[in-house]
Amino acid sequence: MRNPRPLEVSVALCTYNGARFLREQVRSICLQTRPPIEIVLSDDASRDGSVDVVRATVAECATERPGPPIALRVFENPAALRVVKNFEQAISACTGDLIALSDQDDVWVPDRLERMVAPFVQDDNLWLLHTDARLVDSQGRDLGNTLFHALEVTPSEIERIHTGRAFDVFLRRNLVTGATTVFRRSLLADALPLPVEWVHDEWLAIIASTTSRVDLLEEPLIEYRQHESNQIGARRDTYKEKVRKALASRGNTHVERAIKAELLLERLLQLGDRVPPEIIDKVRSKIVHQRFRAALPASRLARCVPILREAMTGRYDKFGRGVRGVVRDLFESV
Repeated sequence: MRNPRPLEVSVALCTYNGARFLREQVRSICLQTRPPIEIVLSDDASRDGSVDVVRATVAECATERPGPPIALRVFENPAALRVVKNFEQAISACTGDLIALSDQDDVWVPDRLERMVAPFVQDDNLWLLHTDARLVDSQGRDLGNTLFHALEVTPSEIERIHTGRAFDVFLRRNLVTGATTVFRRSLLADALPLPVEWVHDEWLAIIASTTSRVDLLEEPLIEYRQHESNQIGARRDTYKEKVRKALASRGNTHVERAIKAELLLERLLQLGDRVPPEIIDKVRSKIVHQRFRAALPASRLARCVPILREAMTGRYDKFGRGVRGVVRDLFESV
Protein backbone atom coordinates (compact mmCIF):
# COMPACT_ATOMS: atom_id res chain seq x y z
CA MET A 1 0.00 0.00 0.00
CA ARG A 2 1.34 3.42 -0.92
CA ASN A 3 1.95 6.10 1.68
CA PRO A 4 -1.19 8.30 1.70
CA ARG A 5 0.72 11.48 2.47
CA PRO A 6 3.18 13.21 0.16
CA LEU A 7 6.80 12.19 0.54
CA GLU A 8 8.79 14.92 2.26
CA VAL A 9 12.32 15.76 1.13
CA SER A 10 15.28 16.86 3.22
CA VAL A 11 18.40 18.31 1.63
CA ALA A 12 21.77 17.38 3.16
CA LEU A 13 24.08 20.24 2.22
CA CYS A 14 27.77 20.00 3.10
CA THR A 15 30.05 23.01 2.86
CA TYR A 16 33.71 23.85 3.18
CA ASN A 17 34.86 27.32 2.13
CA GLY A 18 32.27 27.40 -0.65
CA ALA A 19 30.90 30.92 -0.17
CA ARG A 20 31.50 32.07 -3.76
CA PHE A 21 29.11 29.46 -5.20
CA LEU A 22 26.66 28.88 -2.36
CA ARG A 23 24.09 31.59 -3.07
CA GLU A 24 23.39 30.20 -6.54
CA GLN A 25 23.24 26.61 -5.22
CA VAL A 26 20.93 27.40 -2.30
CA ARG A 27 18.59 29.51 -4.46
CA SER A 28 18.22 26.61 -6.87
CA ILE A 29 17.24 24.38 -3.94
CA CYS A 30 14.81 26.78 -2.26
CA LEU A 31 13.03 27.78 -5.47
CA GLN A 32 12.28 24.23 -6.64
CA THR A 33 8.82 23.57 -8.06
CA ARG A 34 8.58 20.97 -5.28
CA PRO A 35 10.62 22.52 -2.46
CA PRO A 36 12.15 20.47 0.37
CA ILE A 37 10.86 20.74 3.91
CA GLU A 38 14.33 21.44 5.28
CA ILE A 39 17.98 22.01 4.52
CA VAL A 40 20.41 20.40 6.95
CA LEU A 41 23.69 22.23 6.61
CA SER A 42 26.88 20.64 7.90
CA ASP A 43 29.79 23.04 7.58
CA ASP A 44 33.29 21.62 7.90
CA ALA A 45 35.13 24.45 9.67
CA SER A 46 34.81 26.99 6.85
CA ARG A 47 36.65 30.28 7.20
CA ASP A 48 34.93 32.24 4.41
CA GLY A 49 31.47 32.89 5.81
CA SER A 50 29.82 29.94 4.06
CA VAL A 51 27.23 29.48 6.83
CA ASP A 52 26.26 33.15 6.73
CA VAL A 53 25.74 32.94 2.96
CA VAL A 54 23.42 29.96 3.34
CA ARG A 55 21.41 31.61 6.12
CA ALA A 56 21.02 34.84 4.16
CA THR A 57 20.04 33.03 0.97
CA VAL A 58 17.40 30.87 2.66
CA ALA A 59 15.91 34.00 4.26
CA GLU A 60 16.02 35.82 0.91
CA CYS A 61 14.19 32.99 -0.88
CA ALA A 62 11.52 32.87 1.83
CA THR A 63 10.37 36.32 0.69
CA GLU A 64 10.20 35.23 -2.96
CA ARG A 65 8.20 32.02 -2.81
CA PRO A 66 4.77 31.18 -1.38
CA GLY A 67 4.08 28.38 1.03
CA PRO A 68 5.61 27.33 4.32
CA PRO A 69 9.22 28.33 4.98
CA ILE A 70 12.03 25.84 4.40
CA ALA A 71 13.57 24.99 7.74
CA LEU A 72 17.32 25.43 8.05
CA ARG A 73 19.33 23.49 10.62
CA VAL A 74 23.03 24.17 10.90
CA PHE A 75 25.97 22.16 12.24
CA GLU A 76 29.23 24.08 12.44
CA ASN A 77 32.20 21.79 12.98
CA PRO A 78 35.00 23.45 14.97
CA ALA A 79 37.42 20.94 13.42
CA ALA A 80 36.94 19.44 9.97
CA LEU A 81 35.30 16.01 9.83
CA ARG A 82 36.26 15.60 6.14
CA VAL A 83 33.86 14.67 3.35
CA VAL A 84 32.46 11.28 4.41
CA LYS A 85 31.83 12.07 8.07
CA ASN A 86 30.56 15.55 7.25
CA PHE A 87 27.91 14.01 5.00
CA GLU A 88 27.18 11.39 7.65
CA GLN A 89 26.45 14.15 10.15
CA ALA A 90 24.12 15.90 7.71
CA ILE A 91 22.14 12.87 6.56
CA SER A 92 21.83 11.53 10.11
CA ALA A 93 20.02 14.72 11.10
CA CYS A 94 17.56 14.72 8.18
CA THR A 95 13.90 14.07 9.01
CA GLY A 96 12.30 13.80 5.55
CA ASP A 97 11.17 10.57 3.91
CA LEU A 98 13.71 11.23 1.15
CA ILE A 99 17.16 12.77 1.38
CA ALA A 100 18.73 14.72 -1.46
CA LEU A 101 22.50 15.12 -1.26
CA SER A 102 23.88 18.51 -2.22
CA ASP A 103 27.37 19.78 -2.87
CA GLN A 104 28.08 23.46 -2.34
CA ASP A 105 28.82 24.55 -5.88
CA ASP A 106 26.24 23.10 -8.28
CA VAL A 107 22.89 24.32 -9.59
CA TRP A 108 19.68 22.28 -9.69
CA VAL A 109 17.21 22.57 -12.56
CA PRO A 110 13.94 24.05 -11.23
CA ASP A 111 11.89 20.83 -11.31
CA ARG A 112 14.67 18.45 -10.21
CA LEU A 113 13.00 17.34 -6.97
CA GLU A 114 9.57 17.06 -8.56
CA ARG A 115 10.95 14.75 -11.23
CA MET A 116 12.99 12.68 -8.79
CA VAL A 117 10.31 12.23 -6.14
CA ALA A 118 7.79 10.82 -8.63
CA PRO A 119 9.56 7.44 -9.11
CA PHE A 120 9.67 6.93 -5.33
CA VAL A 121 5.92 7.51 -5.14
CA GLN A 122 5.36 4.93 -7.88
CA ASP A 123 7.71 2.24 -6.49
CA ASP A 124 7.96 1.50 -2.77
CA ASN A 125 10.96 -0.74 -3.43
CA LEU A 126 13.02 2.05 -4.99
CA TRP A 127 15.56 3.16 -2.41
CA LEU A 128 18.02 5.28 -4.36
CA LEU A 129 17.81 7.28 -7.58
CA HIS A 130 20.57 9.20 -9.35
CA THR A 131 20.80 11.15 -12.59
CA ASP A 132 23.10 12.50 -15.22
CA ALA A 133 24.45 16.05 -14.91
CA ARG A 134 25.50 18.79 -17.27
CA LEU A 135 29.14 19.78 -16.78
CA VAL A 136 29.81 23.51 -16.45
CA ASP A 137 32.91 25.55 -15.62
CA SER A 138 33.45 27.80 -12.60
CA GLN A 139 31.42 30.55 -14.28
CA GLY A 140 28.53 28.23 -15.08
CA ARG A 141 29.40 28.00 -18.77
CA ASP A 142 28.39 24.77 -20.53
CA LEU A 143 31.38 22.52 -21.17
CA GLY A 144 29.46 20.62 -23.85
CA ASN A 145 29.57 17.37 -21.94
CA THR A 146 27.69 15.33 -19.38
CA LEU A 147 28.68 13.43 -16.27
CA PHE A 148 27.74 10.06 -17.75
CA HIS A 149 29.88 10.76 -20.80
CA ALA A 150 32.83 11.70 -18.58
CA LEU A 151 32.38 8.45 -16.63
CA GLU A 152 32.12 6.45 -19.87
CA VAL A 153 28.81 4.97 -18.76
CA THR A 154 27.82 2.29 -21.26
CA PRO A 155 24.34 1.39 -22.58
CA SER A 156 24.83 -2.04 -21.00
CA GLU A 157 25.44 -0.53 -17.56
CA ILE A 158 22.36 1.69 -17.89
CA GLU A 159 20.24 -1.27 -18.96
CA ARG A 160 21.45 -3.36 -16.03
CA ILE A 161 20.58 -0.63 -13.55
CA HIS A 162 17.13 -0.13 -15.09
CA THR A 163 16.43 -3.87 -14.87
CA GLY A 164 17.37 -4.35 -11.23
CA ARG A 165 20.98 -5.44 -11.58
CA ALA A 166 22.63 -2.34 -10.17
CA PHE A 167 24.66 -4.35 -7.65
CA ASP A 168 26.57 -6.13 -10.43
CA VAL A 169 27.40 -2.74 -11.97
CA PHE A 170 28.50 -1.16 -8.69
CA LEU A 171 30.66 -4.13 -7.75
CA ARG A 172 32.70 -3.33 -10.87
CA ARG A 173 32.78 0.44 -10.41
CA ASN A 174 30.75 3.25 -8.93
CA LEU A 175 28.51 5.28 -11.25
CA VAL A 176 26.60 7.21 -8.58
CA THR A 177 27.59 10.82 -7.93
CA GLY A 178 26.24 12.15 -4.65
CA ALA A 179 25.31 15.57 -6.03
CA THR A 180 22.78 13.86 -8.34
CA THR A 181 21.33 11.48 -5.74
CA VAL A 182 18.09 11.15 -3.77
CA PHE A 183 17.46 8.18 -1.45
CA ARG A 184 15.01 6.97 1.17
CA ARG A 185 15.93 7.87 4.73
CA SER A 186 15.19 4.25 5.69
CA LEU A 187 18.42 3.30 3.89
CA LEU A 188 20.36 4.82 6.79
CA ALA A 189 19.44 1.93 9.06
CA ASP A 190 21.60 -0.30 6.84
CA ALA A 191 24.22 2.20 5.70
CA LEU A 192 25.27 3.98 8.89
CA PRO A 193 27.93 4.40 10.05
CA LEU A 194 29.59 5.30 6.76
CA PRO A 195 33.08 3.77 6.50
CA VAL A 196 35.70 6.40 5.71
CA GLU A 197 37.37 3.98 3.32
CA TRP A 198 34.40 4.42 0.97
CA VAL A 199 33.13 7.63 -0.61
CA HIS A 200 29.69 8.31 0.86
CA ASP A 201 27.79 8.16 -2.44
CA GLU A 202 29.26 4.85 -3.63
CA TRP A 203 28.62 3.26 -0.21
CA LEU A 204 24.99 4.39 -0.08
CA ALA A 205 24.44 3.15 -3.63
CA ILE A 206 25.93 -0.30 -3.22
CA ILE A 207 24.22 -0.90 0.13
CA ALA A 208 20.87 0.13 -1.38
CA SER A 209 21.41 -2.19 -4.34
CA THR A 210 21.84 -5.27 -2.12
CA THR A 211 18.37 -5.29 -0.57
CA SER A 212 16.26 -2.98 -2.74
CA ARG A 213 16.14 -1.29 -6.11
CA VAL A 214 18.43 1.46 -7.40
CA ASP A 215 17.63 3.29 -10.61
CA LEU A 216 18.77 6.27 -12.64
CA LEU A 217 17.29 9.02 -14.76
CA GLU A 218 19.28 9.64 -17.90
CA GLU A 219 18.40 13.34 -17.99
CA PRO A 220 20.91 15.86 -16.57
CA LEU A 221 19.04 17.46 -13.66
CA ILE A 222 21.90 19.48 -12.19
CA GLU A 223 24.68 21.68 -13.47
CA TYR A 224 27.79 20.00 -12.07
CA ARG A 225 30.44 22.65 -11.67
CA GLN A 226 34.05 21.76 -12.50
CA HIS A 227 36.69 24.01 -10.96
CA GLU A 228 40.04 23.99 -9.25
CA SER A 229 38.58 23.40 -5.76
CA ASN A 230 36.50 20.32 -6.60
CA GLN A 231 37.14 17.56 -4.06
CA ILE A 232 35.69 15.08 -6.58
CA GLY A 233 35.24 16.17 -10.17
CA ALA A 234 34.37 14.53 -13.47
CA ARG A 235 36.47 14.54 -16.60
CA ARG A 236 36.90 11.87 -19.25
CA ASP A 237 40.48 10.67 -19.65
CA THR A 238 42.17 11.22 -22.97
CA TYR A 239 43.85 8.31 -24.76
CA LYS A 240 47.26 9.53 -23.58
CA GLU A 241 46.07 9.68 -19.99
CA LYS A 242 44.73 6.14 -20.19
CA VAL A 243 48.12 4.94 -21.46
CA ARG A 244 49.90 6.85 -18.71
CA LYS A 245 47.69 5.26 -16.06
CA ALA A 246 48.32 1.81 -17.53
CA LEU A 247 52.05 2.31 -17.11
CA ALA A 248 51.96 4.14 -13.78
CA SER A 249 52.62 2.63 -10.38
CA ARG A 250 49.64 0.88 -8.83
CA GLY A 251 50.58 2.04 -5.35
CA ASN A 252 48.11 0.69 -2.80
CA THR A 253 45.13 0.75 -5.16
CA HIS A 254 44.31 -2.95 -5.07
CA VAL A 255 45.05 -3.29 -1.36
CA GLU A 256 42.59 -0.47 -0.70
CA ARG A 257 39.98 -2.05 -2.97
CA ALA A 258 40.34 -5.35 -1.15
CA ILE A 259 39.85 -3.60 2.18
CA LYS A 260 36.72 -1.87 0.86
CA ALA A 261 35.31 -5.19 -0.33
CA GLU A 262 36.03 -6.74 3.06
CA LEU A 263 34.21 -3.90 4.81
CA LEU A 264 31.28 -4.37 2.45
CA LEU A 265 31.14 -8.09 3.20
CA GLU A 266 31.22 -7.42 6.93
CA ARG A 267 28.28 -5.01 6.67
CA LEU A 268 26.22 -7.27 4.42
CA LEU A 269 26.68 -10.20 6.79
CA GLN A 270 25.30 -7.99 9.55
CA LEU A 271 22.14 -7.47 7.48
CA GLY A 272 21.45 -11.21 7.62
CA ASP A 273 18.83 -12.91 5.47
CA ARG A 274 17.81 -9.65 3.78
CA VAL A 275 20.89 -9.98 1.54
CA PRO A 276 20.61 -12.78 -1.06
CA PRO A 277 23.33 -15.47 -0.75
CA GLU A 278 24.47 -14.90 -4.34
CA ILE A 279 25.37 -11.31 -3.46
CA ILE A 280 27.50 -12.50 -0.55
CA ASP A 281 29.23 -14.96 -2.87
CA LYS A 282 29.97 -12.21 -5.39
CA VAL A 283 31.56 -10.00 -2.73
CA ARG A 284 33.73 -12.88 -1.52
CA SER A 285 34.83 -13.50 -5.10
CA LYS A 286 35.60 -9.79 -5.48
CA ILE A 287 37.86 -9.98 -2.43
CA VAL A 288 39.73 -12.93 -3.95
CA HIS A 289 40.22 -10.95 -7.16
CA GLN A 290 41.47 -7.81 -5.46
CA ARG A 291 43.86 -9.77 -3.25
CA PHE A 292 45.20 -11.47 -6.38
CA ARG A 293 45.83 -8.14 -8.07
CA ALA A 294 47.44 -6.68 -4.95
CA ALA A 295 49.87 -9.61 -4.71
CA LEU A 296 51.10 -9.58 -8.32
CA PRO A 297 54.92 -9.69 -8.55
CA ALA A 298 57.01 -6.70 -9.57
CA SER A 299 58.34 -8.50 -12.64
CA ARG A 300 56.04 -7.90 -15.62
CA LEU A 301 57.18 -11.18 -17.18
CA ALA A 302 56.32 -13.14 -14.03
CA ARG A 303 52.81 -11.71 -14.05
CA CYS A 304 51.81 -13.01 -17.47
CA VAL A 305 50.71 -16.56 -16.62
CA PRO A 306 48.91 -15.68 -13.36
CA ILE A 307 47.04 -12.83 -15.10
CA LEU A 308 46.03 -15.13 -17.94
CA ARG A 309 44.69 -17.68 -15.46
CA GLU A 310 42.79 -14.98 -13.57
CA ALA A 311 41.34 -13.63 -16.80
CA MET A 312 40.02 -17.08 -17.63
CA THR A 313 37.96 -17.08 -14.42
CA GLY A 314 35.99 -14.09 -15.73
CA ARG A 315 36.72 -12.02 -12.64
CA TYR A 316 38.34 -9.17 -14.58
CA ASP A 317 35.00 -8.70 -16.35
CA LYS A 318 32.85 -9.18 -13.25
CA PHE A 319 34.81 -6.94 -10.92
CA GLY A 320 36.69 -4.50 -13.11
CA ARG A 321 36.99 -3.02 -16.57
CA GLY A 322 37.70 -6.29 -18.35
CA VAL A 323 40.52 -6.10 -20.90
CA ARG A 324 41.49 -2.68 -19.63
CA GLY A 325 42.23 -4.18 -16.20
CA VAL A 326 44.25 -7.02 -17.74
CA VAL A 327 46.37 -4.54 -19.69
CA ARG A 328 46.97 -2.40 -16.62
CA ASP A 329 48.04 -5.41 -14.56
CA LEU A 330 50.44 -6.50 -17.30
CA PHE A 331 52.15 -3.16 -17.75
CA GLU A 332 51.80 -0.96 -14.67
CA SER A 333 54.77 -0.64 -12.34
CA VAL A 334 54.66 -1.85 -8.77
